[in-house]
Amino acid sequence: MKALLIRDIRLAVRAGGGFGLGLAFFLIVVVMVPFAVGANSELLSRIAPGVLWIGALLACLLSLDRLLALDFEDGTLDLLATAPLPVEAALSIKALAHWITTGLPLVFAAPVLGVLMNLPLQGYGWLVLSLLLGTPALSVIGTFGAALTVGIKRGGLLLSLLVLPLYVPTLIFGAEAARRGATGADVSTPLLLMAGISAATVALMPFASAAVLRVNLR
Repeated sequence: MKALLIRDIRLAVRAGGGFGLGLAFFLIVVVMVPFAVGANSELLSRIAPGVLWIGALLACLLSLDRLLALDFEDGTLDLLATAPLPVEAALSIKALAHWITTGLPLVFAAPVLGVLMNLPLQGYGWLVLSLLLGTPALSVIGTFGAALTVGIKRGGLLLSLLVLPLYVPTLIFGAEAARRGATGADVSTPLLLMAGISAATVALMPFASAAVLRVNLR
């Protein structure tokens, strides 16, 4: 499992779908928003949590179509399906590698980009915590979408259409937790709900991903 994790991290970086592309997209989204809504510092402070969360979500979505495509093309998925390692475990490792190369860098970059959005000082810690709790769910759900569309030519658009509705609860509670933290309100309810969503997806979604992947590999 450790060897598979290291391999997937190296592939993600070398294939151009790692942290560099996600961070660049995240930066572009955050930089473009002030140009679109104006340089009103009060307005930017109010919308900063939501904009940062949407940027992080779209940055995670950007690399999902390559999550299983390379392994499908070179036959690695067929080997994983017949290996002693359960398919559920292999897909969990792939989701972890995606989170390390895409989600985790976004967590560390969000406070820096929050400066551009005039995020209130008390909101930085809650923003990082909400992303830290929510981005694992994005990677695990994205792995399910990648397994569902693997083998489909130009399936990136279909993958986005399938995954985005599943991302909505995480986005709602993550942005609400960051918004409440920025305004000094109680953040316990959205944080607990988001943590519950992440825990449920991490525990259950690999089984659904493995099931659809076995169907697609037949």
